[in-house]
Amino acid sequence: MSVQKIKKTGDAEPDAFEASVAQELLNLEMTSPDLKASLRDLYITAAKEVEIGGGRKAIVVYIPYKLRTAFQKVHARLVRELEKKFSGKHVLMIAQRNILGKSFSRSVKTTGPRPRSRTLTAVQDAILEDICYPTEIVGKRTRMKLDGKRVYKVYLDSKDQANVEGRTETYASVYGKLTNKNVTFLFQ
Repeated sequence: MSVQKIKKTGDAEPDAFEASVAQELLNLEMTSPDLKASLRDLYITAAKEVEIGGGRKAIVVYIPYKLRTAFQKVHARLVRELEKKFSGKHVLMIAQRNILGKSFSRSVKTTGPRPRSRTLTAVQDAILEDICYPTEIVGKRTRMKLDGKRVYKVYLDSKDQANVEGRTETYASVYGKLTNKNVTFLFQ
C-alpha cells in the first residue's frame, strides 16, 4: 500500500527505510483530516538518513521537482508530523534536480546551450534554498582562507531565529554531505 507514495526512477524497488517513510506519509494521509486533501496526489522519489555528528541522524526526503510547490504548502505541518513519527530526527525535503555537464549536447530537433537551472552551481544554490525552506536566505558570502579553503557564510532571516537556531548544524552537515561545501549559517 505504501508503494503508491514512493515512485523511484527506472521502476527500482524502494529499500526498507524509504518504504517506512512512504508508509508514514500514507498513515498521515489516512489519519489527519487537515492533511488528507493536500497529501492525496503527493509522493516522494527517495529518502535517506544522513549522519550529522554526535551520533545523531537527519532524514532527507527527495520529492519530485514538479511537486515542490505543493509540498511547500504543507511543509511545516508535514515536517512536524514526520519528526514526531521518527523520534525527533530532523526531516528535510529537497526537490530532485538534474545537473547537466558542460559537454551537454541537445538532440537534433532542439539546439542551444544547457539551461542555467541545470548547472552545478544553480542546483547547489537551489538545494540550499530547499534545505532552509521556511526561512528566507538574506545573504551569502564566500570567504577564502589562506590555505585555499572556502567557507560559505549563509545569512538567514532573523525573524525565524527562534524556530531555526537548533537546526542550523543539521542544515550545514546535510548540505556538506550533498555538495562537499563547508557552510556556516548566521542570522541577520
